[in-house]
Amino acid sequence: MLHIVACIKQVPDTKIIKMNPKTNTMDRRTAPAILNPYDAHAVEEAVRLRERYGGKVSVVTMGPPPAVKAIKKCIEIGADEGYLITDRRFAGADTLATSYAVTKAIEKISKENPVDLIICGKMTIDGDTGQVGPGIARRLDIPPLTSVNKVVEINQTERTIVVHRKLEDGYEVVQSTLPCLLSVEKTVNEVPYAPFPNMLKAARYKPHVWSVDDLDDVDIKQLGLKGSPTIVSKVWAPPKPQGGEMLEGNPQQQVEQLLSVLLDKKELFQSKEGV
Repeated sequence: MLHIVACIKQVPDTKIIKMNPKTNTMDRRTAPAILNPYDAHAVEEAVRLRERYGGKVSVVTMGPPPAVKAIKKCIEIGADEGYLITDRRFAGADTLATSYAVTKAIEKISKENPVDLIICGKMTIDGDTGQVGPGIARRLDIPPLTSVNKVVEINQTERTIVVHRKLEDGYEVVQSTLPCLLSVEKTVNEVPYAPFPNMLKAARYKPHVWSVDDLDDVDIKQLGLKGSPTIVSKVWAPPKPQGGEMLEGNPQQQVEQLLSVLLDKKELFQSKEGV
């Protein structure tokens, strides 16, 4: 019986969010909070593996109290249990501090029910780093398998897993021992609409809520801002692409216009030596 843990995050909907022109940061108040799309595929894959091999699916997240909403969404998808670690001492965490806190939660969960497989989304849409999953694997000293777009099989007797990892020109087949961590692509599956019984269960579900004091052997210096060696100095919206320039006139005139444009940008054709 497999125990699969999916790591998730509640994020602002980046399709709607606006930038604060004074601070050059994302104004999270301008967009609704949603389950990170990549993480939805991670939970769906965990549920599908449970249906194939039996077992249990737990989800864990670090965030403010409203992140309960994201856990309920995972229950709709089919997860069995949800764990929220929330505490002001987690605030301001970068990916290093986040991976530390989530690892401590997974270790506590594993004491009650040993974890065989951890699944994360490839990245979060508000950070795009893809660092937390591998960071958790490093702290737990288990193999990380990134960019996974298919889980071929799990052999519970031999404690192995075979997956396909996405490459630019195809995929590679990788076998790993269990326990291990997967970070999955959106192409790993399709997340269907939740069945009505799952929606009812989610509406009534109350996740496990832990503070720092509920975790074991925590080094406070590795949490939140104190445990974050990196900062985001500035965030800005990319400039809107400019439209192309239309060449007018007869073919000869268009060629002359094109040559003029190319000569104005001659530095694009120079070698590194300037020749």
